[in-house]
Amino acid sequence: MIKQLLFLIILVSIFSLSACDSSNRVYEQNIDIPNNNWRINDTKEFRFEITDTTKTYQVFFNIRNALFYEFYNLYVSATLLDPAGQKVHNKLHEMYLMDKKTGEPLGKGAGDLFDHSFLALKNQHFSKPGTYTLRLTQYMRKNPLPGIMAVGIKVVTVE
Repeated sequence: MIKQLLFLIILVSIFSLSACDSSNRVYEQNIDIPNNNWRINDTKEFRFEITDTTKTYQVFFNIRNALFYEFYNLYVSATLLDPAGQKVHNKLHEMYLMDKKTGEPLGKGAGDLFDHSFLALKNQHFSKPGTYTLRLTQYMRKNPLPGIMAVGIKVVTVE
C-alpha cells in the first residue's frame, strides 16, 4: 500500500511539473541532423506563431550532441525574422557543450548522448503578431561538423 501511494505521489508530481512547463511553452521543435554531420550550408529553420505582443518571451536553443563531438563549444549563427521577413535579430552564439578544463560533458546525458538547453534570447518582445522565423547555422571551422545529432528551439512566455 505504501509503495502504491509513493508511486502515485511521484506520478502526480511528474505530471504537475510537466504541466507547468507546457503552460508557458509557445513552441518547441527539434530537427535531427542527417548522419550526425552538420554542414555549414545546412541552415535549420523554425517557424513559430506569436499572437500576444504584450508578453515577454525567452527563446532557448536545444542541442543534442554525441560524446565523440570534438570541441568543448559550439558556435551557432542565429537570425530572427519578423512576419514580413525583416531581420529582427542576428547574432553569433557560443555554447559550451563540455567543460573547458576537464573535457567532461555538460548537459543531461544518457549513455553517450547529451542534451543541452541554452537561453539565447532573453526577455524578447515581438512587436507584431504573426509567424516569426528563426534560422540556425553552425559556425565552426569544420565542415561537416561531426557529433551534432539534433538542434532545435523552444519559445516560452515569461511569467
